Amino acid sequence: MPRFSVIIPVYNKEKYLSKTIESVLQQSFLDFEIIIINDGATDSSEKIIEGFKDPRIQYIKQENQGVSAARNAGIKAANTNYIALLDADDIWKENYLEQINTLIEGYPKQHVFAAVCAIESRGSIYNPSYSLAKLSPNNSYVVSYFTASYINTILTSSSTVLHKSVFQTIGYYNTMLRSGEDTDLWIRVGLDYKVVFLNTPLATYRFEASSLSNAPKQVKSTLDLDCYEKHIASHKGLKKFLDLNRYSLALHAKIAGNKRDYVKYKKGIDFKNINKKQRFLVSLPRLVLMGLRAAKGVLEKIGLQLSTYK
Repeated sequence: MPRFSVIIPVYNKEKYLSKTIESVLQQSFLDFEIIIINDGATDSSEKIIEGFKDPRIQYIKQENQGVSAARNAGIKAANTNYIALLDADDIWKENYLEQINTLIEGYPKQHVFAAVCAIESRGSIYNPSYSLAKLSPNNSYVVSYFTASYINTILTSSSTVLHKSVFQTIGYYNTMLRSGEDTDLWIRVGLDYKVVFLNTPLATYRFEASSLSNAPKQVKSTLDLDCYEKHIASHKGLKKFLDLNRYSLALHAKIAGNKRDYVKYKKGIDFKNINKKQRFLVSLPRLVLMGLRAAKGVLEKIGLQLSTYK
């Protein structure tokens, strides 16, 4: 049985898919299988997938059901104990699995492992910052997901490996959500598990502003953060984490013209958990926020980050 199952959901990613698959096949650690789930792609993704003849690749084709259903199908088809998530437009450094395997061997009682996922946007690459004090490069830490993720999440869908038993404990991706499915899963992970986090950039998230996953939140089934309020007393940092996500979702909803969701998310925020800049931004008119969003893109292009404006 291989060590890792690499799960790659695919929907119309022809521009990036080859490099994503190649980044797995070029790993220094060779003991893995790749499960690629074609979620009803209408571009040339299938032709690209079929062009790879490596026997470690298992190909699943299904009608379009969304990324959550695609990931769930891949996880359930996995023949290993460790599930390595990877989006079809992201890439790994060649020692990613080798480094994760070292973490697994070094922390045998842990079940969730992650590394830094660098962000490539508008031709520049930068490393995100985290709400962890005194982080040293290339060191590993066992941390609470919530307190470590106030600024940026330490878990991403391209830099996280989970023991398969995690899904048996917390459940799979929520297929009813059309956005926020990652955050929903990470919260459930954080309620039951610590995270072994390696402060080394080993994956790259390739941000594309026009992609569906990065579009304004105009969805029928929105992320329900209120259902996790009952866990606040037993999980330090959870309330602040939820409020920071409510703040971010409220901004997206206002920019998208979704007044209902804006009011819903803003109402749940304890404003002591967000800073003055965030309180100012969430109260601004929609047109001003749209202008600031555009300015943020310009600033990112020259390497400046506005971390409080997600």
